[in-house]
Amino acid sequence: MKKSLLALAVLTAAGSANAGINLYDANGVKVDLSGAVEVQLYDDFEKHGDSTIRLDDGDLALNATVAVSENLNVVSGTAFKYESRDLQNYELWAGFSGDFGTLTFGRQLLVSDDSGIGKDYELGAGQIDFAQTEGDRVAKYVYDNGTFYTAVSHEMDNKNSTTITDGRVGFRTGGLDVRVYGYDGKRIGLKGLTEFNDKNGNPIIIPGEAGEDISGYNLEAEYAMGAINLAASFGQVKYQAANTNKTEKNIDLYEINGSYTIDKTTLALGYVRGEDKVDHDNVINNVYANVTQQLHSNVRAYVEVGYADDKNEKDTLEEFGYVAGLEVKF
Repeated sequence: MKKSLLALAVLTAAGSANAGINLYDANGVKVDLSGAVEVQLYDDFEKHGDSTIRLDDGDLALNATVAVSENLNVVSGTAFKYESRDLQNYELWAGFSGDFGTLTFGRQLLVSDDSGIGKDYELGAGQIDFAQTEGDRVAKYVYDNGTFYTAVSHEMDNKNSTTITDGRVGFRTGGLDVRVYGYDGKRIGLKGLTEFNDKNGNPIIIPGEAGEDISGYNLEAEYAMGAINLAASFGQVKYQAANTNKTEKNIDLYEINGSYTIDKTTLALGYVRGEDKVDHDNVINNVYANVTQQLHSNVRAYVEVGYADDKNEKDTLEEFGYVAGLEVKF
């Protein structure tokens, strides 16, 4: 499945764990620790692939809030992930929060990391892929008054390196939540910078390794009525070679899904369709279904099955896959 999704550029990005344990709360200082562990029995759409144990999630995060005055807090956070044996710091930021919202600077997730309405765990075709949704030089502003919410983030340029600007605007009323995400990235995946400069002092870029200019949007709507949750989205994303401006992919992605919760059990079903307007044969139709049992407020177990029809990848992909997982958060 990974090859198919890369071809359509519709991967799902992961976010950090939610705060769960308060370590300290006194003298205007609050420190929280959170983490997540998720292990799966996994058999995706890879042809002739074997079932395996997959380490899907390993996160540990510390967040601190310091009250400077009645109307102003200083906030900071650091987070680590370790799905592999390597420990990687993917958040390290500080900033300010108050009635005006939250303004942060540093290594952090971009606003577009929150995009997507998918109810799948692994076997959905994913959400619209903005390719890179985190950075080391990010300035981010988030505002939410309960009804209206908005956010913007910017990965700053550094000697003609990758730069990204994205944002979100949303509105909630009753059980309806409607929002739109926008994304504009330059030189995503840049590999071709050398130590030499041209006559204008700009770093020389090796042809073919200049990265991708990626732009797009995702319109999302969710409606909750009691135990039923319905959602739909439509997104577009365009990939262009940064040095030639040649369009390499131009993806339309549609998704509709729904879920029904009975006590601590949730049933979900979703359909995804992706179309590449550059390569008209690059089309995927995907259906997924899962059952989730909430064993505890911090623990859930789930089983998911998926079907994918990808004409471009019939030699390397099967049509069916399954996954069973256990997730623990604190």
